[in-house]
Amino acid sequence: MNSRDNRGYPPVMTDQRHTMLKVAKKRVENDHFATLFFDHALEFRPGQFVMLWIPGVDEKPYTVSYHSADQFAVTIEAKGLFSNRAVTLDRGDLVGIRGPFGNGFSISKGQRTAVVAGGCGMAPLAPLVDRLAHDDIFIHGARSKAFILYPDRFGPQREFCTDDGSLGKKGFVTDLLTARIESGDPIDMVYTCGPEIMMYHIFQICEKHGISCQVSLERYMRCGFGVCGACVCSDQVVCKDGPVFGSDRIRQMTDFNRTALLKSGKEVPLEDYFSWRCK
Repeated sequence: MNSRDNRGYPPVMTDQRHTMLKVAKKRVENDHFATLFFDHALEFRPGQFVMLWIPGVDEKPYTVSYHSADQFAVTIEAKGLFSNRAVTLDRGDLVGIRGPFGNGFSISKGQRTAVVAGGCGMAPLAPLVDRLAHDDIFIHGARSKAFILYPDRFGPQREFCTDDGSLGKKGFVTDLLTARIESGDPIDMVYTCGPEIMMYHIFQICEKHGISCQVSLERYMRCGFGVCGACVCSDQVVCKDGPVFGSDRIRQMTDFNRTALLKSGKEVPLEDYFSWRCK
C-alpha cells in the first residue's frame, strides 16, 4: 500500500541516479536569465525541484519552470559560479538530472487564489499559474523591468510592479495585494515565492486577514532528499518537508526570515546567507 504524507501527497521520490539528458533548446529570457528545455517526461507537481548536475562542475537545485507531458525546463539566473556556467549550456549539451524532489503546492478546486511573485520567484510559480483559473489574482514584482521573468507568457491578468517604476506600478507586491484585499476582493489562498523578506510580509498580511498562505522557501540543498540536513529551517528540512510550506507550518518556523545555514553548517542572519549564495 502506498503511504501518503499528512497533506495527502504521495511518497517523495528518492531515486538518486542521474538521468543524463541533452539540452533540447535554450531560450535567453533577458540579460539575467536563461531557460533550458529537456525533451523528457517528468512526473511533477508545481513547486517541486530537480538537482541539475554539470559534469566536472557541480550540482545545484532548480525548480521546474515549464512542464508538459513530454518536456520540462529549468530557468537559471546567472549570479554565481555554477549558474554562470549553466547559462552557457546550449542545445546538445549533456547534464544530469535527479528528482523531482520535495513537496509542491497544494491546489484545491473552487478556491479564489492570489499568486504573488517576486523576481525569479516567478519560476516555481509559473507551472502553478498554468493550472489555476485565468481570473485569479496574479501579481508580479521585481527591481526593474529587466528582472521581470516571462513578461509575455501569461495573459493580461498579471499585475506588474517594479521598485523603480519601469514596468507597471511603482511600489511593492505587498501594496498591490493589500489593495486587492481591502477592496473586498475575496481571496481564499495566497501562493508566493520571491525574496524571503517579501514572503514574510505576504504571510503577515494573510495572517492579519485570515487568509491561508503557501510559500516556497530557498535554502542550501546538497542532497535533495533530507539526509544531509544542510537546508534545515527551524525543525523543517526544506528539501523534503518543503520547499512549499503552508500557514500552519510557517507559524512554527521561527527561523523563517531570520537565519539560514551556510555550506559549512554555520547559522547566519538571512542577509548574510543570501550574500554568500550570490557569490
